[in-house]
Amino acid sequence: MPIFQSSTRTIPDAPGVPSHIAIIMDGNGRWAKQRFLPRVAGHQRGVETVRDVVRACRELGIGYLTLFAFSSENWRRPADEVTFLMQLFLKMLEREVIKLHDNNIRLRIIGDRSHFDDKLNQRITEAELLTANNTSLTLTVAANYGGRWDITQAVQTMLRARPELAAGFGEAELEPYLSMNYAPEPDLFIRTGGEQRISNFLLWQMAYTELYFTDTLWPAFDRNALQAAIHSYQKRERRFGRTSEQLQGEQLKNEQAQAKKDR
Repeated sequence: MPIFQSSTRTIPDAPGVPSHIAIIMDGNGRWAKQRFLPRVAGHQRGVETVRDVVRACRELGIGYLTLFAFSSENWRRPADEVTFLMQLFLKMLEREVIKLHDNNIRLRIIGDRSHFDDKLNQRITEAELLTANNTSLTLTVAANYGGRWDITQAVQTMLRARPELAAGFGEAELEPYLSMNYAPEPDLFIRTGGEQRISNFLLWQMAYTELYFTDTLWPAFDRNALQAAIHSYQKRERRFGRTSEQLQGEQLKNEQAQAKKDR
């Protein structure tokens, strides 16, 4: 699988439908509170939304979907909620992986696994191996993940593998060691729940990602809400450092070349 290059070094394609969507699934607890339910009920309902969004992305031809399930800062939450989330993650792996595999979906888990118990780590390894050759959609779940951790571990891993780079290195040398070197950078980032920050998520990878924030709480986020986010993305002008005039000139050149082919 190719190592994708950074948008600060190359000009990537800007497809009409995003090739990679990254989502912070925020608002589970507030959704439950509004209904006088325990917070865990919001997380359980949020799992159903994950299923719906994965299905919609696959049907829309989106190649990569990355979900922020548990950040490195989420360990600060109440202990009983953290325990429940870990148990829910394990149950999801045990129950959903066969369905993902049957639908030709590849599963990847990124993040610091050192805090997970042996059983959870074993299930992660088994799930990734089972789905490794699937091609319809790559679903990445970020668990115990932080963007600063990702960059730090990439530097450490790179220097262990290539100690000669301690004297100096650039993006090209570091990129292969980042957690998501197997995927293009996200075209579209979505955060549900009304907050407008990226919360230490994919800091390196989202340098040129289009950001979309919605007040919709994650358990209520459905296919229509996803399509609204994609529609917003499609109205953006993705310049990657260039001017609007340059983009218009390139578009005209491409149209002329296509017209010549069609003759």
